[in-house]
Amino acid sequence: MALPDARCWAGALVFCFGIIALLLGGCTVGPNYQRPSTDVPADYKESAEFKAAQPRDEIAKGKWWEVYGDPQLNALEEQVIVSNQTLKEAQAQFAQARAAITVNRAAYYPTISAVPAAAGNRESQTKALFGTTSPVTYADYQLPPIDVSWEPDVWGRVRRSVEAARAEAQATAADLANTQLSLQAELALDYFQLRGLDSQQQLLDSTVTSYEKALELTDSRYKGGVASAVDVAQAQTQLETTRAQAVDVAVDRTAFGHAIAVLIGKSPAEFTQAPSPLTLPPPAIPPGLPSELLERRPDIAAAERRMQEANAQIGVARAAYFPTFSLTGGGGFESQAISNLLTGPSGFWSLAGSAAELLFDGGQRRGVTQEARAAYDKSVDTYRQTTLTAFQEVEDNLSALRVLENEATIQDAAVAAAQHSLDLSNSRYKGGVANYLEVTTAQSAALGDERADVDVLTRRMAASVLLIKALGGGWNTSQLPHL
Repeated sequence: MALPDARCWAGALVFCFGIIALLLGGCTVGPNYQRPSTDVPADYKESAEFKAAQPRDEIAKGKWWEVYGDPQLNALEEQVIVSNQTLKEAQAQFAQARAAITVNRAAYYPTISAVPAAAGNRESQTKALFGTTSPVTYADYQLPPIDVSWEPDVWGRVRRSVEAARAEAQATAADLANTQLSLQAELALDYFQLRGLDSQQQLLDSTVTSYEKALELTDSRYKGGVASAVDVAQAQTQLETTRAQAVDVAVDRTAFGHAIAVLIGKSPAEFTQAPSPLTLPPPAIPPGLPSELLERRPDIAAAERRMQEANAQIGVARAAYFPTFSLTGGGGFESQAISNLLTGPSGFWSLAGSAAELLFDGGQRRGVTQEARAAYDKSVDTYRQTTLTAFQEVEDNLSALRVLENEATIQDAAVAAAQHSLDLSNSRYKGGVANYLEVTTAQSAALGDERADVDVLTRRMAASVLLIKALGGGWNTSQLPHL
C-alpha cells in the first residue's frame, strides 16, 4: 500500500487541529465575574428633612448645574467640556484604553505576512565540487511567500485578556466622567465663592460709604464743640479699617477668577468675570435612595469595572498552566526565471502544528496567579471603601445643608438685632447720651453679623454643589460605553 502523500497529511493535520479548536474553544479557565455584595443602608440618616420632588427630575441629566438657573454659570460650565486641559488628558487616556481592546482582540485571528523577494547569486569558483551541481550565477524569485501562524484560544487566555481590556476601558470611561464631574463641581464652587466675595465687597463698599458719612457728622460735631477729638479719631479708625477689609476681599476674588480661567482652558489674563453678588439660596436637592448611589457615582462604577478586570486577569494567569497549540503554514511560488514563476511546478507550501507545555518554571505561574488573586481582593476592598466614602460625602453635605439653613435663619435674626442696636447707639450719640465708642462697637457688631450672613449663604451654595457631586451629578452607569 502506498503511503499517503503530503497533501493527505496536511489535510489530516488541519482537520485534527480544527476539531481540537472546536472542542476546546469554549473552555475558559478562571472564575466568572460576579459583583461582590456591599452593605447599602435603607435610607440616608439626614434624608428626613428632604422630600422627593414629583416628578423626580431635580438634577438635570448631565447638565446638573442648570438647577441653579444661572446663565453665567451655564456658559462657563460648557467651556470646561470643550477647553479644559485636564479633561482632554482624561479623554486621551480613554482613547488609549479603547485602543487596547483592539490590540487584545487581534490575538483571536491568525497573523499573515507576505514578503516577495528577488535575489541574484554567484557561486564561488574555488569551493568544493564547483560547477557540478549548479551554475556559477543564478537568480531566485519568490512571489508571494505567505506565512500564516495562529494560536487557537483553547483555554480562554485571549478571551480573558479582552474581557480585562474591555473592563479597563469602561473603568477609564467612568474615570473620564468622574474627572469631568470633579472639574465642573470645582468650577461651580469657585464661581459661587467668587459671587460670595462680590457680596462681601458690596457690603463693605456700602459700609465704607456709611462710615464716611458718620465721620463727617462726627467731625462737624467736633468743630461745633459737641464731640471730642477722640470721637473723630475713633470714627476715622473705623473707616480706614473697613476700607482695608474691602481691599483685602479683592485679593481673594482675583485668585478665584484666575482659578476659573484655568478651569475653562484660558490664561488668567484672558478672563474677566463681572461682579454678581449672591442673592438667592440654593435649590432643594432631594438625595434619592442610597442604593441608587451605586449606579449614579462614576468613581464607584470605575471601581466596580476594575474588579471585573482584576477577575479576568486571574483567568489569564490560570491559562498559563495549560499547553499552547499553534498552527503555522506558508506557500507561494519560487523559480530562478520570471517566465515560469507562476507555473504549477514552481509552487511550494508548508503546514505544521505544534503543542507546547511548560514543565518547570520555579513557581513563576503560581506566583503570578497568587498576585492576580491578591489584586482582585484589593480591587474588592477599593470598591467597598469607595462606596462607604460616597455614603459619607452624601451624609456630610445633607447635614451641612440642614445645619446651615438653620444657621441662616438665626443669622438673619442676629443681623436685624445688630442693626437695631446700631440705630439706637447712633440716636444716643446724636442726643449726647452716649460716647462714640458705643457707636463703633455697634458698628463692628453689625458689620460682623452681616458678613457672617453672607458667609453662611456662600457655604450653603458650596454644600449644594458638593451634594450634587456626591450624588453623581445626574450621571448613570447606563452611560458607560458598550465596547
